[in-house]
This record gives sequence, structure tokens and C-alpha cells, in this order.
Amino acid sequence: MRVLHVNKFLHRRGGAEGYMLDLAELQRVDGHEVAFFGMQHPDNDVASVGRPPRHVEFDPAPSGTVARLGLLGRMVWSVPAARGMAAAIEEFRPDVVHAHNVYHQLSPSVLHAASSRGVPVVLTLHDYKLVCPTYRFLDHDAPCTACVTRGPWEAARRSCQGGSRAASAAAALEVDLHRRFGAYDAVDRFLAPSRFLGDQVAAAGVQAGRVRVQPNFAVLGAPPEGPPADPRLVVAARLSSEKGVDTLVRAVGALDLASSGVAGGAGQPAGPVLDVAGDGPARAELERLAAAVAPGRVRFHGRLAREELHALMAGATASVVPSRWHENQPLSVLESQALGVPVVTTTLGGLPELVDETTGWLVPPDDPARLAEVLGAVLADPARARRRGLAGRARVARDHDPRTHLRSVVRHYQEASAS
Repeated sequence: MRVLHVNKFLHRRGGAEGYMLDLAELQRVDGHEVAFFGMQHPDNDVASVGRPPRHVEFDPAPSGTVARLGLLGRMVWSVPAARGMAAAIEEFRPDVVHAHNVYHQLSPSVLHAASSRGVPVVLTLHDYKLVCPTYRFLDHDAPCTACVTRGPWEAARRSCQGGSRAASAAAALEVDLHRRFGAYDAVDRFLAPSRFLGDQVAAAGVQAGRVRVQPNFAVLGAPPEGPPADPRLVVAARLSSEKGVDTLVRAVGALDLASSGVAGGAGQPAGPVLDVAGDGPARAELERLAAAVAPGRVRFHGRLAREELHALMAGATASVVPSRWHENQPLSVLESQALGVPVVTTTLGGLPELVDETTGWLVPPDDPARLAEVLGAVLADPARARRRGLAGRARVARDHDPRTHLRSVVRHYQEASAS
């Protein structure tokens, strides 16, 4: 098949981009022809076909009423993106369009540009945008699904977008207008990586009947030869509030290192207990917090290449995903399990679909004392951690095999073509 992947960014900015690029590589190896459409950006790893719209950032938003109104218009319906998409279809002649994160910079206009030309459209839901104007199911750092049952204007009433009533109203208006005018009616099939996301979309009454649950995939790494030589934890995440890394840092500070089997002198560890991979707006604040509550125990690596990240994960006793929001199906969990590393994570969103008492540990969000208790037990018994890591690896091999995933995606394409 000829597959046109559509995403606003064409570089590994986050999970959506990583999934798209990895899926495209699987498809190439399998003999499919693949192309991409997205906006112009200096960091793009692949070129866009057609006429890509210019690069624009929404966070932070520009100052000035005229500039902000222009951004709002692009969020709702981008004419330049639609024209560029039409040119991409004319140039590449795809059999199917597989869209990913098209919100804001591209808008649903690109989906209609494909549908109006007879090209079937599949959209993978990498977040909650269709039912939550702020993407994240968060109300001022507290998990919230009010918009599912009460509608998008609940976000404006609660000022969920950065505490700003105006920004929250703009986000709610975008979702409301898209629903009123059927902006996503051009999509033939929506793919939800987690049952949780699929259930929330169904509960909101959005796109009923066109949503299919399609878990993500992960490539198995070599199984660990034995427990790590040094007890150590790793977290791989964007350093922003919803990821809960601050809770993890506080938990590491509260660890009883002696009873956890971490060696050190004069009450201090021999080396860092926690490795932090990733970057983001909260990094400076997290570094200050680590210096204050866990001196010498936390090491920040910044954003790492995939090979470096996997090497860091593979040597850990456990990978921690301390999210305080309803995660969908984070690749960090799958990548850790694929390496045979057990996962300690929270009970929110799609996380319990990936982790249970046989493959890791589930803890309540925003509870550093309970997290410290669990992490101490994990570090104190690396053999048990290894057993759970191997069980997680077996689950990934069974439920998230790349070849099986590829065949399922092709079936979704065929189903979309026949609809």
C-alpha cells in the first residue's frame, strides 16, 4: 500500500512522533511505500511531501490580539494546511492517510482534504483531545474527566489550560466548533491504543462506532542476564508537571537506603539511585528539588538518543512512571518491559492495562511516602524485580509484537477503505 503519514511535527518530539516514525519503518521493511506530511520545522527528521505549512508554536502563544486570533483560526481550520495536504495527495497518490497528532498546527482541515479526494483516513488517538480540550484530563494537576460527561466548556469553567480562563475558553471553543461542524467526520477509523481511551471517547458519545482499540508495539531487547549489579531506578519522561517526577524525587529522598540494599557511607549512597532521562519546562525546578530533598541521589541526563535511553533502562532495577494524569499507553512502559525491566507506576488511565502484580507494581498517584515504601522493597529484592521484569517482557512479546501490530494496522486500513 501507499501510506501517507500525517503529523504536525516530523521529528521525535514525543510518543506520537516516535510511534509514527517506527510504524513507517516497519511498513517500509514490509514493502509498503511511505511518505509524510507535516509543517515546516528545523528539527524535522523526514521531509514533507506537498506544500507544508509554515512552522508556528502555540506554547507559548504570541502576544497581541491579532496574532492570537490568527492562531485561533489556524487551530479551528487551517486553509494553508489543507492546501498543502491537497498538494501532498496529488504528489504521492496515497491509498490511505494515517493521521496522528494534527491538532492546532494542522487542524482537521487536512483530514477533509484527503476525504474529499476519496482517500480513506485513519487517525490514531495519541491523547484525549477529542474529549478534553486541554488533551490531558487534568484540572490543575488533579485527574479529571468532567468534560467527558459535561462537555468541552467545562474546561473553560475550571480554567484548566494553565489556569487561564481565556486560553481555556479558546481550547473549549475549538473542540465545540469541531463537534458542531463535524470536523472529524472525515475519519473512517479511530485507533485508541488503550481501552481506557476508547471507553472515554465512547462515553462522550464522540465518533460512536468508528473507534477500535489498537495497542502500541515494542521491539524486544535482549533479556537481562541477571539482576543489575547496583540497585538503581530510572524514569524516562517529559519533565512537565503531569508526569509526576516531583513525587518520585521526593520518594527517592525518603528512601531508607540501608534497608533497600543501596551501599554508601555516612548515610549517603555510593552513586545516584535515580536516573532521569528527558527534558522539559519543569527540569530546573526538579533539579532544585532533588538538591534539597535527595542530594546526591538523582542524576539528570536530559534528552537521550534511543540507544542511550535503552542502555540506561536496561541497567536499572526498575523503571518508574509516576504520572499524576491518565496516561494513555506510554511507550516508556512498553520499552522498559521489552528490555525485561519491571515497571512501578500509578493506577491512572491505561497504565493498569500494562502493569499488574506479576509484571511490576501499581501505586496511588501523588503519594511519595507509599511510593518510597514500594521502591525500597523493589531495590531490596532485585531477584524478585527481575522475575517481574521477565514476566513483563513475555507479555510484550505476546500482546505488542511488531509484526502482529503491522498486520492489524493494515486490516484497519482495509476496513477504512471499505467503509
